[in-house]
Amino acid sequence: MRSFLALCLLAPGLLAVQAPRIGVIDFHGLRHVSEKRLREALAVREGDPLPASKGALEERLEHVAGVVHARLDAVCCEGDRVILYVGIEEKEAPHFEFKPEPSGDATLPEPVSDSYRFLLAALERAARDGPVSESLLHGHALSSDPAVRAIQERLQFLAADHLDRIRQVLRESGDASQRAAAACVIGYAPTKRLVVDDLQSAMRDPDESVRASAMRSLAAIAVLGALDKELGIRVEPTWFIQMLNSLVWSDRTRAAAALVSLTEQRRPYVLDQIRETALPSLAEMARWKTLDHALPAFLLLGRVAGVPEAEIQAAWTQGNREAFIDRVFKEQSK
Repeated sequence: MRSFLALCLLAPGLLAVQAPRIGVIDFHGLRHVSEKRLREALAVREGDPLPASKGALEERLEHVAGVVHARLDAVCCEGDRVILYVGIEEKEAPHFEFKPEPSGDATLPEPVSDSYRFLLAALERAARDGPVSESLLHGHALSSDPAVRAIQERLQFLAADHLDRIRQVLRESGDASQRAAAACVIGYAPTKRLVVDDLQSAMRDPDESVRASAMRSLAAIAVLGALDKELGIRVEPTWFIQMLNSLVWSDRTRAAAALVSLTEQRRPYVLDQIRETALPSLAEMARWKTLDHALPAFLLLGRVAGVPEAEIQAAWTQGNREAFIDRVFKEQSK
């Protein structure tokens, strides 16, 4: 396993000879264990260099009474510093269950593997050149960068030609990198409703990169489904909502972003599921210090409470986060 520092240094803007410093430390998963006790066990503060290995830090946190599992994620960036997210799973707390690791030997056809590798390289080059936009209106990502878009358009034909093998790899391959590639490419299948179940299953994959790829594909399909009801696309919110309780930071943030789209119409059964399953998780995420990361959860809290969009936006713009969160919980306790 790569060191904590090595993983972080791979992020854009953090390439440096010495360890980056921590700009912000935020927590999620706290219900009964106090943040103060966890900070004492962590023994790392804002302004300190990012430690070379996260294993020892996680082990220290797991010795705190009431903590079952701990997970640290270093995220780029707060200025020139990293954000350290501390995920905690307490005893008897909500738990997001992953599927068992598959062990099959299925692999993607070579044209699919090659195109996916070319796509990653093209995305990296485009990111270095400056901001790039993308459209999800077709149910999959299409970039404004010509080189990236050309590969994405080719993926539509490859997904159609090799759908059965891609589906098999996604469900059965013992190679997580193959499953992650399959989760991306299957989203380009021409008939989106036929691959929704595959992607919703992949959201419970034991590998973080597979889950992330599946959520990205599924969120794009949900956009198309909302635009054209006649396509019969139905993306259920269940696993996105369950994932708000995940120990893993990227699970939570990607799920929250997807649910912002899935709650635009404020369907009662979706909001009811969020209310019953993940309200405390949303509240702590809405309190995160990094505003870009906190906003999706803040929007969801407002929608769950039935607050009009204009009022949610006003509360956010005015910086009244804590008062707004208190208001939401008072509304839910009536």
